[in-house]
Amino acid sequence: MTESNANSQREQLDLDRKLPSPDDNTGGDQWPTRQAASAEENAVEKVKAELDDLRDRMARLQAEFENVRKRTAKEQRDFKNYVLAGALESLLPILDSFDLAFQTPAHSPQEFHSGVDLIRRQLYDALGKLGLTAMQAKGEPFDPIVHQAVDIVDSALAKNNHVLDELQSGYKIGDRLLRPAMVRVARNSKQ
Repeated sequence: MTESNANSQREQLDLDRKLPSPDDNTGGDQWPTRQAASAEENAVEKVKAELDDLRDRMARLQAEFENVRKRTAKEQRDFKNYVLAGALESLLPILDSFDLAFQTPAHSPQEFHSGVDLIRRQLYDALGKLGLTAMQAKGEPFDPIVHQAVDIVDSALAKNNHVLDELQSGYKIGDRLLRPAMVRVARNSKQ
């Protein structure tokens, strides 16, 4: 073999090495191989599957949240009705007493008055069992948080800035003010 033939065969071999075939992955990034394209398609499919899974999980969580919200609202309504039923049940005997009082003929106004007074005490007992307490205001120092002043009366006999008369009772449920007492407040200019 001659030297020129050998050189041309070497050049031929060098050319083959410089130009990678499309199936060869060693030639660089210029030619995407079938394996690389297949790997990219697999990665895209995997991401699509993860996205579909996340969408499905999100839809399930949203549905679960709606169910919890509806169940909580129903439980609150049921609890409110349960508490209200208990309160109303304790008031029914009082209603029965009023009905009985109006059906029974009273022989005197005093007798009717004492019957209504019994019903009034029965009502206070039932409301007390529900947690209602009446606030005593007469003779107490005026407190704008629990008293509503309707009138200021000059009085030499009462202490200055004290409740002279209670026009409407005030009530609390536990520590919460339900209704302030409507009062007249004394003003004593001598004190």
